[in-house]
Amino acid sequence: MSPPPGPERLPRVLLSSVVRSTHQGESHGGVYLVDFGSSEVEQLLDWDDPSISWEGRGADRGLRGIAFHHDRVFLAASDEIFVYDRGFSLLGSFRNRYLKHCHEIFVEGDRLFLSSTGFDSVLEYDLRAEAFVRGWCLRFGSAWRARRRLRIRPRPRLRAFDPEAGAGPSPGDTCHVNSVFAKDGVLYVAGVGLGTLFAIRDARLERYAKIPYGTHNARPFREGVLMNHTATDRVAYASREGSVLGSFPIPRYDPGELLNASLPSDLARQAFGRGLAVASEDLFVAGSSPATVTAYRFDPPGVLRSINVSMDVRNAVHGLEIWPTG
Repeated sequence: MSPPPGPERLPRVLLSSVVRSTHQGESHGGVYLVDFGSSEVEQLLDWDDPSISWEGRGADRGLRGIAFHHDRVFLAASDEIFVYDRGFSLLGSFRNRYLKHCHEIFVEGDRLFLSSTGFDSVLEYDLRAEAFVRGWCLRFGSAWRARRRLRIRPRPRLRAFDPEAGAGPSPGDTCHVNSVFAKDGVLYVAGVGLGTLFAIRDARLERYAKIPYGTHNARPFREGVLMNHTATDRVAYASREGSVLGSFPIPRYDPGELLNASLPSDLARQAFGRGLAVASEDLFVAGSSPATVTAYRFDPPGVLRSINVSMDVRNAVHGLEIWPTG
C-alpha cells in the first residue's frame, strides 16, 4: 500500500466554471488555476463580456472544455474554440459550421477532438494544419425512446462526415454527446443520453462499457471506467459490465454557507459532479458545485485535498485538466 502523496506531489489544475441562472451583463463563469500543493487559487479569465451574443457563444453561458497542446491552451465556448498561450494572452479562435454547444474537448498527439452536442457529433481538428479533418455523428433513430422504456440500451447509428464540406448532419441532440477521450488511435465517446461508453475504432462503433444514464466524463481507467456518477453525487469506478467497484464522495457543504441556495435544484444544486482529470494510475481530480475541485487517491480510496473556489451554488466546475509540468 503506497502512502498518500505529499503536498509537493499534488498537481496544479486548470478549471473552467459555468455560472447558471445568470443574466446578461453578469459573469458567466471563469477560468482558474488551482495549486493543490499550496492551496492557491488564481483567476485567469472572467467570462463577463457584455457583448456576448445569446445566439452564439453565450447560449451555453461560459467556457467549458479545456485541452493543452505544447504551449497552447484551448478553451471551448458554445460554438467557438479560443486559443491562449500559457500566460493567457489570447492568440486567436476558430469555429466550424458543425460545432454547436461544445462541451468536453481532448488532445491526443496533434489532434484536437471536440464534442459537438448540438449535432450529436465529435469533430477532429488537425492542430498542425489548423483544419477540421473529420467528423463522427452518433444519432438515434425514431424508435430510441421506446427502446429505453423497455430498458434496452439503443445503439446510435455512426456516420462519418467532412466538417469542411456542406453534407454533414443536420442539427440535433438525440443522445447529448458531451464527453470525448482518445488513446492509441481509439476514440471514446459518452453522453448523458447514451448509457454506454462507445469506442470508435477503424471507423466502427463498438460498445466499450455499460454506464449509467446521466453520467459525465466517462473514460477508460485501469481495467474499467472512471466517471462522474452525477445522479448519486459521487465519482465512481465501474467494471465494463457496469458494476460499481469503487466510490468517491463529492464534498457537500452546510446549506447555510451556500450563496443562492434558494434556487430550484434543476437550475443549480450543490454536489453536482462534473469535470474529471487523471494525474496518474493512483491520483485523479474531480470537479463539483459550488465550484470545488477535489484530489482523490484511488487505492486505498480517499480524499487527499479539496479546494473551494466559490460558495455560489450556481457556480459549477465544467472543464478540468492537469496543468502540464513541462
